[in-house]
Parts: sequence; structure tokens; C-alpha cells
Amino acid sequence: MDRNHVLPQVQLSAEPNALRRVDFCAPQSYKGSGFLSIPDLPRVAEEVTTVLPGDGFDWDVKTHFEHSPGSEPHQIMELGLKGRLHLTCQRCLQGCAVELDEKRRFIFLATESQADDYPPEDEGQEPLVASQQFNLLETIEDEILLSIPLIPKHPEGFCEPHASVFGAEDGDETQTERENPFNILKNMKKN
Repeated sequence: MDRNHVLPQVQLSAEPNALRRVDFCAPQSYKGSGFLSIPDLPRVAEEVTTVLPGDGFDWDVKTHFEHSPGSEPHQIMELGLKGRLHLTCQRCLQGCAVELDEKRRFIFLATESQADDYPPEDEGQEPLVASQQFNLLETIEDEILLSIPLIPKHPEGFCEPHASVFGAEDGDETQTERENPFNILKNMKKN
């Protein structure tokens, strides 16, 4: 008999505090969705330059059990994230909106050693350790942080490089020639 048809499905609360303690050891599957604003995600809030209305992330979680050859069925969690945050463009040093749309798949394992031994070549799903007080909010925040681009910037042609970071273009006539810092030493040697 298929375990997914026998086990109850529990609706997850959309409240951030309720997501801090989810019992993934219980014999049940979960389903839920909601919206997390930037203040609900303190580590993400440290990365943003400004928070505008609508900034935050819609999340969607579904779990189910899959049979594994030679072992008990494992609970699989599918996590979807879609939203926006504002970071500093590394080209012009102004704020820029970064849109994220991510889908992740996780497998719950019973122990840390099982998670450590999980084959790294299985990039389709990442291992997590099941717990009676699993912090789903922290996992959502981790996935947002991992999805942020290393070098956020506006789309090509949207902004110009900031002169203090990259200097002016070579063909720019208004660029003043920088004084060689060793000229002072040269003048000292003459005296």
C-alpha cells in the first residue's frame, strides 16, 4: 500500500514563528505556502540596501514519501521560492532589485552521519536531518542567501560604472591625470 495515501497531510501555518518548529519525524506529509517579508528573515535583512513595499518571498512547501530500495521510505520536501530584494549594484553602487525564482528538492534522513554520507553526485536533492523541531524558516532563509548573486548588478546598459570604483573610461577627456606618488620621492632625491 502506498504510504502517501495512508498518512495524513498537514497544512503548515504561514506564520514565521510556526515555521521554526516543524515535526518532520511525524508520520505525515506537509503542504503549505505563504509570504515572508524581509524583516521576517534577519540574515537576509543584513544583505539588503533598502526595503520597499512588496519586497520579500512567496514560499511553497510540499512533502511526500518516496520508496528507497532496501530501506524505509524517505520524506522528500519540495521548496519553491519567488520574490524580490534590493541589493547594491556593484557597477554603479546604487540600489537594484534582484528577482529570485528558485525550486529546491530535499531528502530527509534520520542522522547527521547519513546526511554526511549522502552521495554528493545526487544534485537533484540535498540531504537534511529530520527533527521533531526542524527550523523550516532557517532552511528557507539559507536557500534565499545561497541564491543571491555574488555580484549583483543592473541589467547591461541600465547603469554606468561608478567612477570611484572603476575609474573613468580611457577615452574620457575630462579625466584628470593622476599624480605619480613616487614624484615626491624623486623630488626629495634631487634636494
